[in-house]
Amino acid sequence: MPRVALFPGSFDPVTNGHVDLVRRSTRLADRLVLAIGTHPGKAPLFTAEERLAMLDAACGPLARAAGCELRCITFADLVVAAARREGATLLVRGLRGAADFDYEMEMAGMNGTMAPDLQTVFLPAAPELRPITATLVRQIASMGGDVSPFVPPPVAARLKAKFAS
Repeated sequence: MPRVALFPGSFDPVTNGHVDLVRRSTRLADRLVLAIGTHPGKAPLFTAEERLAMLDAACGPLARAAGCELRCITFADLVVAAARREGATLLVRGLRGAADFDYEMEMAGMNGTMAPDLQTVFLPAAPELRPITATLVRQIASMGGDVSPFVPPPVAARLKAKFAS
């Protein structure tokens, strides 16, 4: 039976930190599902379709090189429900620091209660990628800053176009 991992997030936009976690996650599963949360209370910079395209472009080649099937989806309900629909037994979460750890431990506990068969796997961010957040990338881009050190080239181009005067 293939091992399926689900990596949920907003991916607004896809960062080099996300890409690094995807690269490492392809070693843990035969099929990796990147799941974009779409919740009515949030106003993302990029549409779900744009984020799906960015994920596929940035992560598809990595998955193929690793021999891992990649699937990019959206979900608007609980992450455990999305994981069940996809047949995932692993839930991948990245950690940048202590604040992430505390929050993610709470979420892992709640998810574990709702779906005991779903195991949360924490992957620490590479040291050079720890400061990168999608929020900071959006802020830098909105002020005309160069985000190319923080995101894949196609994402940098999309951000530049999004904020072009």
